[in-house]
Parts: sequence; C-alpha cells; structure tokens
Amino acid sequence: MNFRMLQERLRETLWARIEAEELTGLELANKAGFQQAHISNFLNRKRGLSVEGMDRVLTVEKLSVLDLLDRAEINRRASIPPPSQDEFDNVLLVDGAVAAKDAVVIRQKVRDVLKFKRSFLRRLRPEMATARDEWQRFVLIKADAQDGLSMYPRLLPGSMLLIDRHYNSLKPYRRNEQNMYAVRKDGGCTVKYVERAGQNLVLRPQNTAYPVSVIEIEEGKKYGDYIVGRVCYVGMET
Repeated sequence: MNFRMLQERLRETLWARIEAEELTGLELANKAGFQQAHISNFLNRKRGLSVEGMDRVLTVEKLSVLDLLDRAEINRRASIPPPSQDEFDNVLLVDGAVAAKDAVVIRQKVRDVLKFKRSFLRRLRPEMATARDEWQRFVLIKADAQDGLSMYPRLLPGSMLLIDRHYNSLKPYRRNEQNMYAVRKDGGCTVKYVERAGQNLVLRPQNTAYPVSVIEIEEGKKYGDYIVGRVCYVGMET
C-alpha cells in the first residue's frame, strides 16, 4: 500500500465518521489547524495532504497508520504461518521491546513460532484497563538474566513467558494470588509484580535481594498504558 492509498483510506475513515454524525469538516479543520477549504478539498479528492498534515489529522482523530491498513495485507506481508487446522495456534516469540510497543508483529521481528493448544488460549480471561482490541493478543518473550534472577524461583533466566496483552488491568486473575506482569520500562519490558500507589506503579521482585523500582505515570496516561500484559504461562528448560 503506497502513500496515495493510505490517504484514500483516511478519506474513507473520515467520511464514515462524518456520515455517522461523529464529526464535521469544520470540526476537523479546527482541531487539526487547517482552513476549512483545505480539509474540504482533501475530503473531495481535489488535493492531498502532506506527511505532516496527515500526521496532524491522525493525531486529532486518535488514529494510527495501522488503522488504515488492510488486516489481510498486513498478514500477507508478514508471512507469518497462518493458524493451523489442528488444535494448536501459533504464538510468536519476540523481543521485549516488540512486545511492549508493536500492536501487530511483522515477520522481521519474529524470533520463533511456538504452538499452544487453542483450547488453553481460549480459556484465558482478558481484562483490559485501557483498550487493546487491535493488539495481537498473545506473544512470547524470554526472561533475561536480570528478570529471571529477580523473580526466582518463579522464573529463571531464559524462561519462556506467554504474555496476554489483553490483560493490562491490576485486577487479580485468581483470588489471593498476585499477577506477574510484563511492564514497559527503559524502551523494553521487565517482569515483576505490580502495585499502584497514587500516580506511580511499584514494581516488586520475588527475590528480596533485588530492589523495588517505581515508574511515575505521566500526565495524560493511565496505568494500563504501561502494562504490556499478564504472564499467563511460564516454560523453563531443564
């Protein structure tokens, strides 16, 4: 899909909102800082938008480029094995930074593909504190040495962790049992127990020899924005 096609998909999205009476051309122009005629010409295919202009429209309408892409095309370009016809689903092993930031994982960022029973994955309950419907739900990461030792004996360095990215709530999955989470930190993610204290998230290790750390929740963000997902399965090599 080229830039011209992306602009056409943006037009279609905006027209759908206008026809649903969720938006007007004047409102869009005011929010994005354009003259009304500029937006009208764009909507009526009389002109295009610059990259900067398109970015302004996406921002004010809370859209991303991923919202404009055809899901089938994403999957086709990713060349990730499609779901099998048996009782197993493919789950992608990725780096922590990819798990933390990428709603949809593309081929170049996949380290491996592992199979999990479809019945097991379907039994897992989601719990979203902030919307994640467009996010690929399950990914795998490997615990690094720091996380593995700080969460010992629940984890070991190199442990395979199944992350449910549709569970970014602090609600306990099981009564009287702490959830273990992958959390965004320093451009990647770390694995810890998580508590909220005012405008801070407190990250606690299992191993008391390691320090507690604190993440301040930025203004305009919610705590769920920092939680990559709940650790719902741990695999250890022996």
